[in-house]
Amino acid sequence: MATAPAIADQDRGLTRLRLRVRGAVQGVGFRPFAYGLATRLELGGFVRNGPDGVVVEIEGARAGEFVDSLRAAAPPLARIDAIEVERLIPLGAAGFAITASEHGPARTCIVPDTAVCEACLDDLFDPASRFYLYPFVTCTHCGPRFTLTHKLPYDRPQTAMAPFAMCAACAHDYSEPTNRRFHAEPIGCPTCGPQLSHPVEAIVAAIRTGQIVALKGIGGFHLMCDAQNERAVAELRRRKAREAKPFAVMVANLASLDRVVVSTQAERRLITAPTRPIVLMQSRDALAPSIAPQLRQIGVMLPYAPLHHLIFHVAAGKPAGSAARHAANHLVLVATSANPGGEPLVIGDEEAREKLTGIADLIVTHDRAIVSRADDSVMGIVDGAPAFLRRARGFVPEPIDLGSDGPNVLAVGAHLKATVTVTRGREAFVSPHIGSLDNAATVRAHAEAAHHLLDILDVVPEAVACDLHPDFHSTRFAERSGLPIVRVQHHAAHVAAIAAEHGVTGPVLGVALDGHGHGDDGGAWGGEIMIVDGSAWRRLGHLAPLALPGGDRAAREAWRMGVAALAALGRLDRAAGVFADVPAAVELARLLRAGLAVPMTTSAGRLFDAAAALLGVCLHQRYEAQAAAELEALVRAPRTLAGGYFVDGGVLDFRPLLAALSEPGLSPREGAELFHGTLAAGLAEWIVSIATAHGHTRIALGGGCFLNRVLTEDLCDRLRARGFDPLLARAVPPNDGGLSLGQALVARQQIDAQARPQCLLAGGQNNSNQKTEEQKDGEGTPKHVSCDSGARH
Repeated sequence: MATAPAIADQDRGLTRLRLRVRGAVQGVGFRPFAYGLATRLELGGFVRNGPDGVVVEIEGARAGEFVDSLRAAAPPLARIDAIEVERLIPLGAAGFAITASEHGPARTCIVPDTAVCEACLDDLFDPASRFYLYPFVTCTHCGPRFTLTHKLPYDRPQTAMAPFAMCAACAHDYSEPTNRRFHAEPIGCPTCGPQLSHPVEAIVAAIRTGQIVALKGIGGFHLMCDAQNERAVAELRRRKAREAKPFAVMVANLASLDRVVVSTQAERRLITAPTRPIVLMQSRDALAPSIAPQLRQIGVMLPYAPLHHLIFHVAAGKPAGSAARHAANHLVLVATSANPGGEPLVIGDEEAREKLTGIADLIVTHDRAIVSRADDSVMGIVDGAPAFLRRARGFVPEPIDLGSDGPNVLAVGAHLKATVTVTRGREAFVSPHIGSLDNAATVRAHAEAAHHLLDILDVVPEAVACDLHPDFHSTRFAERSGLPIVRVQHHAAHVAAIAAEHGVTGPVLGVALDGHGHGDDGGAWGGEIMIVDGSAWRRLGHLAPLALPGGDRAAREAWRMGVAALAALGRLDRAAGVFADVPAAVELARLLRAGLAVPMTTSAGRLFDAAAALLGVCLHQRYEAQAAAELEALVRAPRTLAGGYFVDGGVLDFRPLLAALSEPGLSPREGAELFHGTLAAGLAEWIVSIATAHGHTRIALGGGCFLNRVLTEDLCDRLRARGFDPLLARAVPPNDGGLSLGQALVARQQIDAQARPQCLLAGGQNNSNQKTEEQKDGEGTPKHVSCDSGARH
């Protein structure tokens, strides 16, 4: 990270300096901070927002002291990346002012939305404050930023607050240098600011009587109900057509948290951070059973908007005093995204009335527009540190430092859990979670997210990166863009994403474990070990293939993978006994015995499905990775099956483990513990063998299977015990939510290399047998990105 140049003693006499401060310095109270600092040091000059960040000119005897204090005492939400200092000719300036913003091509960024601060909460519950019980109270240190900003620089006319003219009191606070709301762009009050459509008392009354409330928040609408009312939760599931996927809940404070979960200190620090993510914690089973069926963990969050705090305040009987808001509160809310039918999160008032009327009994809106949708971020503590399951509100658009300047590119992700990434200079900006591109509304939201991120960052990309899969909507978006296209293999992008956030340069050895990715040979990959080097990759090994009967249906009907496992074991005659409640399993076994041709897959995700099916844990998946999640929930301590796997020519084969799981008499918990422990042991041996052969000690671990905490921690412990350094996703999710970051890194390196490599699919396809032969010496054929000169027609 760049630092400000030290001001040498002999330079202390300089009376005028121009400072260009880069980083997250707009929308965080940086100009008021600079004003206050300059005033205290009796300096003249000005401060203003500019395309590159903040520009300050200071004049006076203590100018050097000003520079030294900038970084040490910056506002809490600010992030200073660099301070450039330029000497100027003194002008004799005597006063200091905040001047009009300078407009131009943006090179700065806006900070993420932040939870309401304690000072604003004091105002919210102070009867003497003009913000008393006002659900939109905010200041320079908290509140919405990204979700209400149209363009940079971050000034009120560029935000959703533009229609709200400030009253005299707000205008005074906004212009008073000593006020906490000095140049707070979202400032408003009951007289001049946004208004809620319904009183808070009506919201609480509806929830208490078992009703479902659609509540407009910071980045979109929540659907809320009483999390302790099983009938209400079950009805929400029915109306939202969400059969089993877990709901997140909101509790009032830490005292209330202890009633519903067992939490660690790391989890408590994470849930109380200004970013306020949903955090996965161990459930005490104190809530409605339908909250998270068959799972040990539930996602919990604390209030982050003033309106949330008001709901808990009313539910508690409107107690007086600041101490009351820290006392345990009986109310626990389901707070799930209002995205009916897998569509994007609802953000508009008319949209809410159109789409949520059949779900919610009460729809509560307000008249401040949401410019950019942002779901709640979801995190957990994995291997001792925070990790994302979903990255959105509170973190977007915080950039990821790529370590060096490079071309500006747009990367559009894949199909599931789509995001887009825009690079600008040395930074990568990953969009909020968008969702799976399997309906027209989400496809539109994907395009809108790309255009908004490009617009707010003022970037014109040189190329667009996408997945190899020809039928993804994201691929088609790239093809319609008219830009040069860089096509990146799915699992290479997973590995590259880990390399990007950890600043790894040069070749990186990585393991990608997920549900599906389009392979170099057009096949279904998902259990890969490879080297990624710039814009090229080599597949060095993979999991032993299993049949994929029914193609994509096998990902929804886990019993199909159970039958596939029996086929791999030569035990199809057992299908009727193992899957007695699935008549179709017997027919599928008959067809496979008769020689039915089906695709093959090396997917680790489908291996989880096979294990869950053989154990009777989950035969039909009603949400993505349900079988894996329920299997993990059974584990108390992973155990290893002796001889449960073998490695042959770079292929890791778990047929002995699957054979043990198919035997009668093994309980689901015993089987789940054997599966996780043996999987980790086999992966560790496989990785160590190949990494040693290729001289690598750092191992990038990417793909959705690394959301499994039991597997990830066991595998990391085993690798570290052998002297290896596992790298996990920390800045983005390891699943497809982080894929666009890896695509962007590969595309930048491709453009930087000024190369036109062979088209991947024309460069010699490999099938599974050929790969095994190639890997007898530990190496596969080098592969490169496919780079098109423009859109395909």
